Amino acid sequence: MAVCIAVIAKENYPLYIRSVPTQNELKFHYTVHTSLDVVEEKISAVGKSIGDQRELYLGLLYPTEDYKVYGYVTNSKVKFVIVVDSSNTSLRDNEIRSMFRKLHNSFTDVMCNPFHNPGDSIQSKAFDGIVSGMMVQTG
Repeated sequence: MAVCIAVIAKENYPLYIRSVPTQNELKFHYTVHTSLDVVEEKISAVGKSIGDQRELYLGLLYPTEDYKVYGYVTNSKVKFVIVVDSSNTSLRDNEIRSMFRKLHNSFTDVMCNPFHNPGDSIQSKAFDGIVSGMMVQTG
């Protein structure tokens, strides 16, 4: 499954980032940050095409030697980035899509909470639980 999951605000600052091998946390922050350029490029390319009927799922943003980075953008321009280990070849595109759908639904639940201020970092135990379920179980 995923080794890093990030939620990035419309203004490109992180609302939530979680990675499994915590010793590589800075590396994953960098990976997520560099993927935002590809996300912006894909959004602008889709925006020029027919109408405003764009797909929320952006697909594979870019592969690296060790990881594959996937992207998803909500209608409110909040970006989700999932980093998956490249050695996991059994993970299909529809499984990645379902992970993003589950993440989007959980994010919507967080935003519907009257005690959450939009734009603040996400500190929901329920959201954390959903993300933990998607992460690689080590040990």
